[in-house]
Amino acid sequence: MAPNHKDGDVVFAVVAGVGVFRTITCGGWTYVTSTDDHDWHDIFMISYLVATIPWTIGCIALSPNNLKAVKYRKVLASLFFGTLVPLIYFFIQHKVHKVAGAYTIYAFFEWALILFDVGFDAVTALDFEGFEVVVKDIKGASRGNNEMVADAVLEKKKDRQVAQVFGGAFSVDEAFDAIADVYNGFVFWSMLVSLGLLVWYFPLWHMGISGYEATFMTSVSPFLLGIRPLRSLVIRNVRLVHLLSLSGLLAYLVISPEYRLFTVGFAVGMSCLAWAATWYAERSNPGRLEARISAWSIGLILSSIAKFAFQTNNPIWPILHAQNGGWNKLGLALAIVAMLRSTRKTASNGGDLPPSVSKKGAPVMAGLGLAGMFLGMHWLLSDSSTMILWVWEGYPVKGPLAVPHGACTIIAMGLGVMVGLFYQDFARSWTFFGIGSLAAAVVTGYSNWVGYYGALVLAIYLMALAPVLIGSAVQHSPATTFGLGYFVYNIMVLATVWIVAYAFVPGGPLMREHTDWVMTAMMLCIGAGIFSAATSAMPRSDKRNKNKQVDARKQRSYYLYILFVLELLSFSIAYLRFPTNDYTPYHKDEKLITAGIWTVHFSLDNDMWSSERRMRDAIKELELDVVGLLETDLQRIIMGNRDTSQFLAEDLGMYVDYGPGPKTHTWGCVLLSKFPIVNSTHHLLPSPVGELAPAIHATLDAYGELIDVVVFHSGQEEDPEDRRLQTEYLSNLMGASSRPFLLLSYLVTKPQEGNYNTYVSEKSGMKDIDPSDWDRWCEYILYKGLRRTGYARVSRGTITDTEIQVGKFIVGQPEGSDEQIEESQVSEAQRFPALFKGEGVRGHRYHVFDQPRYYI
Repeated sequence: MAPNHKDGDVVFAVVAGVGVFRTITCGGWTYVTSTDDHDWHDIFMISYLVATIPWTIGCIALSPNNLKAVKYRKVLASLFFGTLVPLIYFFIQHKVHKVAGAYTIYAFFEWALILFDVGFDAVTALDFEGFEVVVKDIKGASRGNNEMVADAVLEKKKDRQVAQVFGGAFSVDEAFDAIADVYNGFVFWSMLVSLGLLVWYFPLWHMGISGYEATFMTSVSPFLLGIRPLRSLVIRNVRLVHLLSLSGLLAYLVISPEYRLFTVGFAVGMSCLAWAATWYAERSNPGRLEARISAWSIGLILSSIAKFAFQTNNPIWPILHAQNGGWNKLGLALAIVAMLRSTRKTASNGGDLPPSVSKKGAPVMAGLGLAGMFLGMHWLLSDSSTMILWVWEGYPVKGPLAVPHGACTIIAMGLGVMVGLFYQDFARSWTFFGIGSLAAAVVTGYSNWVGYYGALVLAIYLMALAPVLIGSAVQHSPATTFGLGYFVYNIMVLATVWIVAYAFVPGGPLMREHTDWVMTAMMLCIGAGIFSAATSAMPRSDKRNKNKQVDARKQRSYYLYILFVLELLSFSIAYLRFPTNDYTPYHKDEKLITAGIWTVHFSLDNDMWSSERRMRDAIKELELDVVGLLETDLQRIIMGNRDTSQFLAEDLGMYVDYGPGPKTHTWGCVLLSKFPIVNSTHHLLPSPVGELAPAIHATLDAYGELIDVVVFHSGQEEDPEDRRLQTEYLSNLMGASSRPFLLLSYLVTKPQEGNYNTYVSEKSGMKDIDPSDWDRWCEYILYKGLRRTGYARVSRGTITDTEIQVGKFIVGQPEGSDEQIEESQVSEAQRFPALFKGEGVRGHRYHVFDQPRYYI
């Protein structure tokens, strides 16, 4: 690249500034070691790595016409970034898996990184081979306004795609245009993903279909483009429609859950309408159409990265505000600026021009293809940990982890974008479709690493489809393609709900536990789109469009630069979020375990706000060492593809087991523990009629002794046979263990009656934490082989509809008796926090007994 106007001066200044900043940060992480200050060491290191991206690109782009120097720079830059992969791998082996010798190998790669970096800068000496001591230019390589190239090879092969992408002049204006476009794509995906989350609030409280589910259908607004006068009006005023879609970013100001949902529903309708109109208007300008599609796709990646950085919450969602982690005001301000800039050049008459292809496939097939692609992106890629949790099977770890491997999912998504841009013929091929279909089958049918490899391939495939399927769809009426696409997509979204909520919806038993059916429907829809796209492919050999194609490929570079920065950002986030795995229980000197059970109602509080921060505060203030959380599987479209356990585990400093994953069709259960999880097994208890009953059976290393813990959610009251079978299954499981045991559970039974007498029996060997507490129905704590010292019931506040039950146990002592004693007879460390006495805090207080109970 050779800047030769005022934009070039800006580029020189930016690269020089980055070089200075990079030098300072390098000195920072070298001088401040991880022993001195771990946080600042990491901040300097991450800043240095991020700054290396523009520094490397800038140095290569501004290189004089010196083939040898450019070659060495490219080789050393590739080695530098390539070394990051084994560096991170061996760091994980050392930090997580405690592999002997891994840190030594990590250190070698770390020093190799430094040597490659120094070597990259040292290549500058080659640029001075043609200069005398008097700094006289004898090779014509002076910088000035003379032409410079990133690589001499590009000059010889200008007709090649990669050369056309990176061989042009750098424009700051076009770079900012690309950034604005990508941010607009980010806003689209943020609003679309949040819609299901808001809809979910209502059937959650109605325990069935509420009627508010119809809001999903706001996304079929492109059907309106079938009315020709209205289509022309929308295309000519697409900036206004885009701006109306930003109303969803203001929804956090709406207190009423109903009106907040309606606000976001309107925003999603306007957003789907605006993007469909924008693509359709650009159909006669392949370069700008490609740019809009790239922005939309990379916007999804940015949305996933934002959720990766914020532990699966998106900071501009309407369930967040300043008090619970929202960045709504900043997000809105950036969106307005980005929207105004991005829509400056939107075509106003492109929709009236004839399509640029002579043959077109079937519009219905094109619409079905869009439906499958929309579903795949939303269902599987709107959060980097979704498919990781699909293949999770517990401890010891035998597969990927949400952190750091979420970055790998994001990398795969970026590769998919590049495949779609550079290899469209392959992306629309039946060969690639077969590979994608096989990958879908693997991630659905397999777990651990094998399943995740399928997930990565599927991520590449889904992201590569966007230019192909959208480029095909715009050749037809947008009402038929985009309107139908969103309609069928909505039907499949509802199918992803039916497969798990079958006990609460009409016709549910037909879809029960059939993730495979939904995945098959998705791939069949994509296949229909491929069939249509193969017919309406853009012509490749049209000489009249050659210059336009070259300009379009040059424009790609800005989106690829953004993509590259985002990918490195994902690695930086993975590094910063990497777990320390050195957690300490609250009262280790007493060998005390404080355990709790809580049904958290999918992390949406009574007023439709995200509740994980207040959950964290309650768990921390109660000093829980082990806690079972129920109703926690949020990795579904209807729940925003979230995972509250990531935030809680990282913020509280606890190990976490997510429990049976999303493709097992349960409402979920999670185990959080201050003690290392030695082993865990996931169970789906017998449920021939009603909803599946999930359980985690984990073995913890508590003060050097192995303790078994089960977190369990039984079936509904309406299914007595299910609950009887589950009682038998779990009692046998508990009875088979000779180790100390804790059951943190939701049993749906009355004390001293029915199934209770099987759970608490000689068969199971378990004891009730307080047999005299008659006022229970759902939550129970049972134990054996531990000394129970205390029991408390804490009110729920406005977080959920269920209380917190807490028990205190001492490891290595006999069980004791049911005789109660006064708090004054208990040591300070074994007492429950006084914070929750009386009126308590934030709506949490000791209730039922109005105070904790203590035992001999």
